[in-house]
Amino acid sequence: PVAAGSGIPEIKCYLNGVKIPGVMRLRTVVCKATGVLFSVAGGLFIGKEGPMIHSGAVVGAGLPQFQSISLRKIQFNFPYFCSDRDKRDFVSAGAAAGVAAAFGAPIGGTLFSLEEGSSFWNQALTWKVLFCSMAATFTLNFFRSGIQFGSWGSFQLPGLLNFGEFKCSESDKKCHLWTAVDLGFFILMGIVGGLLGATFNCLNKRLAKYRMRNVHPKPKLVRVLESLLVSLTTTIMVFIASVVLGECRQISSSGHSGNDTLSLQDISEDVNSSIKTFFCPNETYNDMATLFFNPQESAILQLFHQDSTFSPVTLSLFFLLYFLLSCWTYGISVPSGLFVPSLLCGAAFGRLVANLLKSYIGLDHIYSGTFALIGAAAFLGGVVRMTISLTVILIESTNEITYGLPIMITLMVAKWTGDFFNKGIYDIHVNLRGVPLLEWETGVEMDKLQASDIMEPNLTYVYPHTRIQSLVSILRTTVHHAFPVVTENRGNEREFMKGNQLISNNIKFKKSSILTRAGEQRKRSQSMKSYPSSELRNMCDEHIATEEPPEKEDLLQQMLERRYTPYPNLYPDQSPSEEWTMEERFRPLTFHGLILRSQLVTLLDRGVCYSESQSSASQPRLSHAEMSEDYPHYPDIHDLDLTLLNPRMIVDVTPYMNPSPFTVSPNTHVSQVFNLFRTMGLRHLPVVNAVGEVVGIITRHNLTHEFLQARLRQHYRTI
Repeated sequence: PVAAGSGIPEIKCYLNGVKIPGVMRLRTVVCKATGVLFSVAGGLFIGKEGPMIHSGAVVGAGLPQFQSISLRKIQFNFPYFCSDRDKRDFVSAGAAAGVAAAFGAPIGGTLFSLEEGSSFWNQALTWKVLFCSMAATFTLNFFRSGIQFGSWGSFQLPGLLNFGEFKCSESDKKCHLWTAVDLGFFILMGIVGGLLGATFNCLNKRLAKYRMRNVHPKPKLVRVLESLLVSLTTTIMVFIASVVLGECRQISSSGHSGNDTLSLQDISEDVNSSIKTFFCPNETYNDMATLFFNPQESAILQLFHQDSTFSPVTLSLFFLLYFLLSCWTYGISVPSGLFVPSLLCGAAFGRLVANLLKSYIGLDHIYSGTFALIGAAAFLGGVVRMTISLTVILIESTNEITYGLPIMITLMVAKWTGDFFNKGIYDIHVNLRGVPLLEWETGVEMDKLQASDIMEPNLTYVYPHTRIQSLVSILRTTVHHAFPVVTENRGNEREFMKGNQLISNNIKFKKSSILTRAGEQRKRSQSMKSYPSSELRNMCDEHIATEEPPEKEDLLQQMLERRYTPYPNLYPDQSPSEEWTMEERFRPLTFHGLILRSQLVTLLDRGVCYSESQSSASQPRLSHAEMSEDYPHYPDIHDLDLTLLNPRMIVDVTPYMNPSPFTVSPNTHVSQVFNLFRTMGLRHLPVVNAVGEVVGIITRHNLTHEFLQARLRQHYRTI
């Protein structure tokens, strides 16, 4: 099911730092490629560019490890690129290669990966992604040129979508591709394109919500029936529109001058092959059928390069039908892209404007192909809200650098107009999925908030030396991917009780977490009773007598000197939170580092632990290669055979934790927190006060636009 749609929202989420299950699977790309082949060939109003970007990203994700979940028997001992950062870089390159192959635009593909995808970019990655995009473009060019023309190595077809050559006729001296006067019309077209794009996104959002409520919860057959209904309706509407609404127009050889070059072949052959008679008399053709019954690429070329072949009524009806049907189609359970339908819809809008200017205002000097191109850019920009990359993609596709200024102005105006009403289509679908996507930057008003206002104060933590039973309980009862490693600072506790102002100001952040910490202890105790080991059940029922350390002895110093001594509060049954005193409930937690869930599961899976009677030095040590051997698919805690683990054993996590992660002060402004989190590619950001105590943690969820807006409203209410 994850292969449905264009795949660009999913890739955007992945490159932003969020993993969506199944997006990078081999079976996904096989389903995607096969599905888009039949959905495009079947005549649905969708494109293949989005699925190509997704397919390229999946290839980029799978190549670094030379392995796949679907092909588990094929194993390569390839120890390189075993980190999320490396994999993300390969996915960025794969997505850029997909854009480059689709449009023949390697620079545009690189900018697309930078603008729409990657949150974490560096200078070295730019060259790598550009090289990958260039290789993809010329590989496709090599094979297409050889297969279509038989001239291997000629490199004549740079991309799957070719806009042809825009060139005025040599006999028409008044013709110009565009003039300064035309820029005013281009700005107006950008405004209209932004409005149309916002309308398209609004309608598609309502359709997506309806599908989420009424289609997706039902059996999978309902999705198939919906796709069949869309296909049936599209076929009927196209046929009826061509028969009833199409006009039979005379084939005029004078309208096909040498300036209207469609491709490398002779113009007359291309015109004759793409014009559809469709129940019209001889020497005439049906203009509506010529648009509907041609491949979308051919229809775009007709609108870009053919003159005096489509009436304003035909263009208006075609635009309306294509707008509604493509909006309905995008979102059904088939692999589908949005670039080509938006370009075709916008090209019809642009040709309509050109025809009206020629017929009713008398501007005979304008070049209709330019207005069709600007209309396509305006509508596509209003839908997807891309500026830099889309400008370069269209310039590279037209191979005409003089179009740079009008395309850029049109896209900017379309984006500004559309952003006034709603977000781009990809951002809308990301929000509907509930993915915590990080924007490029926060608003100025967010600096009224500090890290203490947005952090999560209710922490789930581990101790440097923790019993297996406690680790298993934590992993089974939470879904967090990282845990602070802490010790209880009793020295600061005494200072707090004496009324030390510094300590009391920092301790206040933990007051809201008292009940959560008590509930966490109860949850751990209940979880222990369901542990499959009978030995552990007995362990939970027993009372473990422990000696309280001397009052004057610092607990942290004791840990450093006698690391084999387990902490008194490691056992869930010995921490009755309901009976804690005031000092115990506000006890400071000294921060020592951060350890990942995958690391804890790996330690349990490999049996890395030591017994109470031994020193922690006797614990087996794992190398970095051994710890990352299962990347990227670490075992799940529920898949481990827990009966083989002795719950009395102790795990020393200090050799494997990150002792110096990025941290922030509770008083840090949100903009600084956001920039640090985004630019460094973090997933967890502990909040540590002035005396080294962890008072909260910030994750991606705490930095989303919706969460920050809610906290800002709460901040204003408290003021």
